[in-house]
Amino acid sequence: MNVFWFLPTHGDGRYLGTAQGARPVDLAYLRQVAQAADGLGFGAVLIPTGATCEDPWVVASALIPVTERLRFLVAVRPGLTSPTVAARMAATLDRLSGGRLLVNVVAGGDPVELAGDGLFLGHDERYELTREFLTVWKALLEGETVTFAGQHLRVEGAKLAFPPVQRPHPPLYFGGSSPAAHRLAADCVDHYLTWGEPPAAVAQKLEDVRMRAGLAGRRLGYGLRVHVIVRETDREAWDAAEALIRHVDEEAIARAQRAYARSDSEGQRRMARLHGGSRHNLEVSPNLWAGVGLVRGGAGTALVGSPATVAARMQEYAELGIETFVLSGYPHLEEAYRVAELLFPRLPLARPTAGTEAQPVIHLSPVGDTGSVDSARPHDAPAFTLGG
Repeated sequence: MNVFWFLPTHGDGRYLGTAQGARPVDLAYLRQVAQAADGLGFGAVLIPTGATCEDPWVVASALIPVTERLRFLVAVRPGLTSPTVAARMAATLDRLSGGRLLVNVVAGGDPVELAGDGLFLGHDERYELTREFLTVWKALLEGETVTFAGQHLRVEGAKLAFPPVQRPHPPLYFGGSSPAAHRLAADCVDHYLTWGEPPAAVAQKLEDVRMRAGLAGRRLGYGLRVHVIVRETDREAWDAAEALIRHVDEEAIARAQRAYARSDSEGQRRMARLHGGSRHNLEVSPNLWAGVGLVRGGAGTALVGSPATVAARMQEYAELGIETFVLSGYPHLEEAYRVAELLFPRLPLARPTAGTEAQPVIHLSPVGDTGSVDSARPHDAPAFTLGG
């Protein structure tokens, strides 16, 4: 499994739907989260995009120098940026990071937000634009000189002066639940992402995308974007889930659902149907909780339970073909540690390893004890100092 984390550039805190327990998200905090993810062994971090988020490209650029192996899943927005400029940005960030860029293709789903950014295309038209955008973007990064005339985009003699590190281009990730989105995924991207729906629904979506990709002679990777609430016991985890929405009242839910209802995103509609705007019966599948979506757009479900329980649920998705899990939790700094400490030991992680790195050392005796270290632990046990 590849396990990614999330940078909360739209805000963070202990509770949803309230300013209580909220914390400002500045560069220092984002650096803490990114460095924690880097040191703990997360493969990448997703940086969200939208009018209520800090710009993901600027954020990624600021965090490259303070991380070592961490990769950054950064959004391109067809229609808001030209494919030639986006290709130069991608090549530059990939080069300056030493090949640590992943690209998240976001067609958009909120007509009000899109209008504010000057984009007035309908749902399927945005996917047609995205297809044209990716045709130009990929050709440029592959080293071609591009002349292209489509329904929405036109370029003449475009080319890149600097190639990316990753060839033929940084990997493309994309999520969408409509037929238009599935067609685009099958034809144009490298990894298809879905939000955390019940396994049967995820299986149906993956089957459709896989079939379409096969007809196009292509093979994709698949990922799941979902929150996670893991504690030492199932009971503690469910208590933490309830605590997360402790300050959410009915008016806050209604206000949020009105805002999300204006979206033409099929994925957002599917998230909304899971909870129906009600805080009752939020466990929509074993250990899959829809409470996040009451007041948060986009990914609105969480896997809830003990390490063994959550690992078992993740394995169920893995058996459907999910290879990458894009996780998050509130607050993101503390939960990154909790997920790594409780959940990682139970997962078959695909983590980069450096052969020259020293093995960690655990001393169970107090610092300064003169007894034999070997007598305190097995020879093959990694070790940290506890006490002293």
